[in-house]
Amino acid sequence: MRSTRGFTIIEIMIVVTMVAILASIAIPSYTQYVTRSKIQEATSTLLSQRVKLEQFFQDNRTYVGACAAGTVAALPGAAGALQYFTISCPVLTATAYTIQAAGGGSSDQSMAGFVYTIDQGNSRVTVGVPAGSGWTVPASNCWVTKKGGVC
Repeated sequence: MRSTRGFTIIEIMIVVTMVAILASIAIPSYTQYVTRSKIQEATSTLLSQRVKLEQFFQDNRTYVGACAAGTVAALPGAAGALQYFTISCPVLTATAYTIQAAGGGSSDQSMAGFVYTIDQGNSRVTVGVPAGSGWTVPASNCWVTKKGGVC
């Protein structure tokens, strides 16, 4: 008598089905986790840039000219471009500023659509999120960090 060794086609199909079910659960969770980790580049940069702008104001008694190269509050990276976000200063007056982090940095466009701001009053606002992605702008002024408008 000859003994057979190996797996039957049914056993292999069951294992493939189980792997597919696990992957269908794990991949979306992992993708959302990666997106949430990329948001931290924007929020941490905005907070550090806010500190630099306040230092500039202490020295000059104005915010005008603060984001220029060569100042203590110069934009990070080449013209404000980070890996996932681009930092800019759209509002700079004598007594007010707004710093903005817009998704779509120098090398990765996966965060396009996300827009965060902070101003001199430490108002943290989510201005935009990608359309049709399940992300929503929160009802209150805060930086959205999870789908559904969770801050």
